[in-house]
This record gives sequence, C-alpha cells and structure tokens, in this order.
Amino acid sequence: MSNIKKRLGDLLVENHMLTEEQLMEALRYQKQNEMRLGDALVELELITYEALIEVLEFQLGIPHVNLYKFAIEEKVINLIDSNLAKRFSVIPLKLNGKSLTLAMMDPLDIVAIDEIARVTGFDVEPVIASPTEIQRVLDQHYGIKESVDKVIRNLESTKDIEKEILEIDQLKEMVDDAPIVRVVNSIIDQAIKEGASDIHIEPSADKLVIRFRVDGVLRDIMNSPKHTQGVIISRLKIMANMDIAERRLPQDNRFQTNVGGKEIDVRVSTLPTIYGEKMVMRILDTSSLILDINNLGMEKFNLNRFKEIISKPNGIFLVTGPTGCGKTTTLYSLLSYFNSRDKNIVTIEDPVEYRLVGINQVNVIPKIGLNFAEGLRSILRQDPDIVMVGEIRDKETAEIAIRAALTGHVVLSTLHTNDAPGALNRLIDMGLPPFLVASAINGVMAQRLVRRICATCGGSGCGKCNNTGYKGRAAIHEILVMDDDMRQGVMNKISNKELKQLALNKGLITLYNDGLAKVENKVTTKEEVLKVAYGEEF
Repeated sequence: MSNIKKRLGDLLVENHMLTEEQLMEALRYQKQNEMRLGDALVELELITYEALIEVLEFQLGIPHVNLYKFAIEEKVINLIDSNLAKRFSVIPLKLNGKSLTLAMMDPLDIVAIDEIARVTGFDVEPVIASPTEIQRVLDQHYGIKESVDKVIRNLESTKDIEKEILEIDQLKEMVDDAPIVRVVNSIIDQAIKEGASDIHIEPSADKLVIRFRVDGVLRDIMNSPKHTQGVIISRLKIMANMDIAERRLPQDNRFQTNVGGKEIDVRVSTLPTIYGEKMVMRILDTSSLILDINNLGMEKFNLNRFKEIISKPNGIFLVTGPTGCGKTTTLYSLLSYFNSRDKNIVTIEDPVEYRLVGINQVNVIPKIGLNFAEGLRSILRQDPDIVMVGEIRDKETAEIAIRAALTGHVVLSTLHTNDAPGALNRLIDMGLPPFLVASAINGVMAQRLVRRICATCGGSGCGKCNNTGYKGRAAIHEILVMDDDMRQGVMNKISNKELKQLALNKGLITLYNDGLAKVENKVTTKEEVLKVAYGEEF
C-alpha cells in the first residue's frame, strides 16, 4: 500500500492525460453531483474508463482483473455488507491470510481502503475492475438479499401470519408494500440477467428456498426466513391473477412484466406441499428467441435432411424428446419459416408459450372440453395450410393428425420417445394401423440440449458462467427421413431395434454421434453428451 500516495487527478495530469483546467472542471462537476472523480471524468468525456484503468495499471503496477473470470467465494463477499460495497463500488475477491484482495474502480480511494480495512480487520490489497463488472457483481450478490432484509424487518412483528386466520386479510394489505414489490421484482430481474429459464420458490420446514434453472441446471440463489413465505408467494399469485386464499389446489396462470425495456412473459404454477405452496415460474423472453431454422445448431448433413423433410407439401413432421429439450423452439422456428400471407397457419398448444405475429394460436382448455383432439378437429374446419399440434398424446389426436396429413395438410407435432425411429412404433402402439403411419410421416427428429462450453473461460470456470465452465446451451439432433424402405419396415411391424438399424443403414446420425461432432468442434464436452445420449448410438 505504500506506493499508493497520489490522488487520481494528480496522476492523470502528470501523465499528460488531463490538463490542470480539465481537472479543475472535473472536480467542480464531482462536487456538484456528489460522485467519484473517475465517474465525473468519464461523464464529461475527458477520459474513458479503459484509459483510466490503463494508467493505473501501468503507472502504479496495480493489477487489473476481469471479474467475469473470477469465481468469488460467498464467505469472502459477505465480509462487507451491501451498503458499504455499494457506497464505495468495491467487491472483496480473495482472502489470503490477513490480506484481502479488493476490486475497485478507483484503487487510489484511500478513504474506501481505510474503511474496508477497519470494518474487516484485514490488510486491503486493491486491484482494478471496470465499473460495469463491479455493478454486475453487486447486483448479483447483493440485489435480492438487500430487498429481502427490508421485508424481514417489516415482518418481524407478524411472524405468526402463517398460522392465523387473519393471514389472508393481512397479506392483502402487505403484498403491495414497496419492500415486497422490490423483493419480487429483484428475483425476476436477477433471473433474467442470469439467463434463467425457470424460478423455483420452494418452502421447507424452516425457510423459503429460491432457486434458478440456468442452462438446464438448478442452483440455489438464496434462502429467506420462513415467515416471508406467505407474503412472497401471495405477491406473485396476485401478479398472476391467482386466488391467494386457495392453497389446497394447484393453480396456474401467467403475467407479463417489463425488464430493461423488454416485455417478458412469465408462466406461473403453484403446487401445495406439506410445507406450503411451491411455485415455479417459467420465463419466456421473446426477445431472446431466434426463430430461424439455420440457427438451430444443426450440422450440415442434418440441416440438409431437415430441409428435405420440410419441403414436402403435406405430411407429418415429428419432433421427439423429453420435456425441456427445445422441441417448442424447433417447432416455432418451423412456423416462422413457413409464415407468409398466403398461408393459413393454426396451432393448438398447452399452453401457448410465445405469441407469433401472423399465426393463429389456440390454447387447450381441458376443463371445458377443448383438448388437443377437439381443437385439431375444429382447426381442420378453418381451411388451414399448416397445423401445429403441441403434442400427440392419444390415439384420437394421432388419428386426426394423420387424416389431416393425408388430405393435403402439413402437420407439425411432438412425441415423447427416446430416439427418432422409436416414434414410428409409438404411434402404432397407440392403435394406429401401420400403413397409415407409414403413409403420413415424412420424418422424425429427436433432439436434446447440452450445455455450451463458456466462451469467456473455455470451460475452466469464471464469474460469467458462475464457475461452472458452461454458458448457454446447444442442441444435438437425430433426423430420420422416411423413404420407401423405412415405410416398408413400418408396415412389416419390425422392432424398434430393426428400425434403428435400417435408419443407420440409410445414413442416420445418432444423437450420440451428433454430440461427438459438437465435442470435436469444442461446442460442448463429452460428459454433457453422455448425460443425454448415452447408449443412443446402439
């Protein structure tokens, strides 16, 4: 610390990056606006943050760190509270004996260094980080916690609300209070910033656990005291237009919210558990949805087969795989590909996930009898060119879909099977005649999602990927094209294994082998492929 004596302004003047007049102007602006000198210099466009970091690093020998590549331990970041961290724009990074490494925008801020040293009892070693990165970490680590702390203080006198009959009336009064609104907004905002697909709010015996699913993996974000459970769940139920008094039955609905100027759809479902209502929110960000069949991540061979199938003027194309494997994105990309003013495109979905301009989308409503079969039957009276059925679940829906395909319509749908050839016998197992299956199906695509290797750290783990080594997901595919030999095999009722071998003879690339190609191209790892496609090559 002995080499850090000079003030930032003096250092910049000495290195001919500012004139004395510019420094005085910035100091006046700093005082008027009660801000740090570095921020004042940047706002006045007298210097860039990059230049500021460069002079500090090379003139004083203070290291510059990339916080995206830094995995910060929870026990270290908790050494200082959020108010202090935000006041000085600092992040504690690493503890080594009595030395605390502190990321700062201005490592010459002696006041901040002395205060952090006094509060923590450690010697402070400053390093330089950009204000953007510091703000990201502040939001990530302190955002929700700070809002929850305020709610906890407000609820300290009402810890019995979980038990009392007056709870509903009390909750109705409390759910619109600023602190709880900030908590809920912070949870949703942080989930979107981290690219979460789902938010889980899970009650246990003594706490409320909040978890995010990012890149297909659930991870804990924070724990909230048990007595905040009622007010957090109730606030979200009101946002989703649910009945906050009904806790014995599952409920589901959706709401829209604006985050960073983007309209976000949030699908909400509740489930009564022994410790109270569990809630899951599916985040549907239409702005991040790229509906282009060329952006589905297919290898060239598979993309050519895919385009061959969808060029047919009628017939069924099926996408198979488990829940959460990207089937909806694939189907929506196809709808976008087909979408034009000279086509009537109608969907029946459970539920409609994304609203697509120019396409007629219908939600199933089972309680009034509008299921997939009834919806599809009605759609066929609407003179459609292309029909998308969210899922073929039963014989009745399958029969109507096949009839539509054989009468000149393009039909898109999904099934839950392990591989592409298995979808053919699955339809037969539902009770459909093999000759109809053979005649109506144009092709089947099985797919899975694997995590992408983080582009920032190359897989070693960093702040940007939450130290997992992965950021984002990619699809692996298995595409079966129906030809005369495959149709004959279906009509002869050959087994799944025989169908698979026949498809392999015709050039089918299995999920496993498509995954290995993505490993070769450093998109993902073999471990990821083995998780979702182990044994699929046989």
